[in-house]
Amino acid sequence: MNDLDLLTAITVFVLSVLVGIEVISKVPATLHTPLMSGSNAVHGIVVVGAMLIAAESHTWVGYTLAFVAMVFGAMNVVGGYVVTDRMLRMFKAKPRTDDRTEA
Repeated sequence: MNDLDLLTAITVFVLSVLVGIEVISKVPATLHTPLMSGSNAVHGIVVVGAMLIAAESHTWVGYTLAFVAMVFGAMNVVGGYVVTDRMLRMFKAKPRTDDRTEA
């Protein structure tokens, strides 16, 4: 990787961070949970990308970065499913309790 490729990669990374911060800051709190639960597919792609990086890596640095990316991606996938499950339980019908007694 030459210096121009590295500079391009860093530029893309910095711009994506800035765009991500701008987009996330505009999301109202009421939409945050549904959006986060819907992003499980994106986190799954992160895990697959980390596996591809691990397969192509030949140094301990590459293996370490791929492992960290896989761990964080897996945590995001599991967390997304936990949030989705909690959100769906909030909308589940509560069992009716009949306060009337038969006389």
